[in-house]
Amino acid sequence: MSDNQDLELQQLPLFRVEPAPAGSSAPVEEPAPKSTSLAADLTPRSPLSVALGAFEKYMATRGFTENTQQAFRLDMQILSDYLTPVQRIGEISAVTLQAFIKWMESSRGVPCSPKTLERRITTLKVFFGWLAEEGVLPRDPAAPLIHQAVSAPLSEILTSAQIEAALSVTQALRAGSAARKADVRPHALFTLILHSGIKKSECVNIHVNHIDLTDAEHPALWIRYKEARRRHKERRIALPREWPVVLREYLEQYPSRQFLFPWSARNLEYVLTDVAAEAGIPRLTFEILRWTCAARDFAAGMDHTELRRKLGLSEISWYEVEVKLALLAQRVGREQ
Repeated sequence: MSDNQDLELQQLPLFRVEPAPAGSSAPVEEPAPKSTSLAADLTPRSPLSVALGAFEKYMATRGFTENTQQAFRLDMQILSDYLTPVQRIGEISAVTLQAFIKWMESSRGVPCSPKTLERRITTLKVFFGWLAEEGVLPRDPAAPLIHQAVSAPLSEILTSAQIEAALSVTQALRAGSAARKADVRPHALFTLILHSGIKKSECVNIHVNHIDLTDAEHPALWIRYKEARRRHKERRIALPREWPVVLREYLEQYPSRQFLFPWSARNLEYVLTDVAAEAGIPRLTFEILRWTCAARDFAAGMDHTELRRKLGLSEISWYEVEVKLALLAQRVGREQ
């Protein structure tokens, strides 16, 4: 499927007891109240097979790609074979899952590469994280599991409180004060990246005429590439309705006929670092903002194909990104 379709992508508003060993009969705790959902009929006494059926519907509803659904389904089938399909989900502890991982590594008799093992641990975290988030389980037994160090750790994202703190700083800089001249650049940069999820290299190459204001109610950003081999990454990303006002203020302070941000990438990183320092945020980078944007869009239910295109990712690279976003979206969900 082509990545060059003119899609106006939706945007997420800015504001807003020791575990028992495997096979033991640990006490089954009653679930906390939960909202109506695909997990509404599940309890800690539900068999694993029933929970897996609900999980498959959940993955389809949330737009997981077919490849991801198939991989997760196969991973969970291995767990079902290991524990039996009638295993009560409330009796599956962290110790049970650790024993399962050890069995896959050395006792199953089927080769399991570190990469495959990492994915299966991710599957466990997504499945049990979903059950805990829905209130079916009082705690997440997969939370203590540690990913194998075969890829980069899960990316940092901003919390809602950190986003609001950063916006308070950028809005104050935008307004100025008796002691400090008004500067809208930090606000323009921060909000553009947070809404669009673009990379640093893409940001420094935005031309002023890449901002599409032909429809005042639906402003958009075009990401363009000179190299023919990168043309598949070109895309149109919707911007917040209020962003043209920010843009006008910005261009009054920083007139430009070519690049929107006519500074080096390092200089723009310094702008974000200064915002983080004033907002009391440990770190603020293009990468953190990109993953924050993606995780919030994922948690809000954006169609996964649209999100992949928004991020400029190929179908091949999307597989690993999707499973990471599923975990990051759980963080976002716990805040809400």
